[in-house]
Amino acid sequence: MSVVKSPLPEEHLKIVADALQGALVDLVDLHLVGKQIHWTVVGPRFRTVHLQLDEVVASTREYADTVAERASALGVPPDGRAQTVAATSGVDTVKDGWTDDAQAVRTLVDALGAVIGRMRERIRATDEPDPVTQDILIELTRDLEKHHWMFQAENGGHRG
Repeated sequence: MSVVKSPLPEEHLKIVADALQGALVDLVDLHLVGKQIHWTVVGPRFRTVHLQLDEVVASTREYADTVAERASALGVPPDGRAQTVAATSGVDTVKDGWTDDAQAVRTLVDALGAVIGRMRERIRATDEPDPVTQDILIELTRDLEKHHWMFQAENGGHRG
C-alpha cells in the first residue's frame, strides 16, 4: 500500500529508494557507533574526542531524518528499525568496553570512510533518476567528509 504517490517513474523510484534506504541505514548506524564511542572513550584526548563525537552524532541524526523524510515524500516508507540497521549496515561494529582515544579516532575515520564511499556511489546512482535526492546526498557527504578530515587531523593524519 502506498499512501503517497511518487512523482518519479517506477524505474527511477527503485534506484532512488535503494539509495535513500542505504543512506538511512548507514547514517543511523554511524550515529549509534559515534554515540557508543562517545560514552566509552578514555585517554588524554578524551574531552576533544568526546566533543567531536557529539558533532558527528548530531549531523548523522539530522541527515538521517532528512533522508527518511525524502523517502517518505517519494512514497517510499523508510526503515530505520534496529533489526534492519543491524542486518544491512556497512558500518563495522564497535568493540565492547572502554575505547582509548586513539582507537576511537581510528574507528571513526574508518567508519566515516566506509560510509562516504557508499554515499559517493549513491550520488552517482541518483544523478539522472532524481537530482533532488542527489543534492541531499551531496550535502550530507560534504559534511561527513568534513568530519572525516577533522578526525584524521585529530590523529595526526595517521590511520593506523
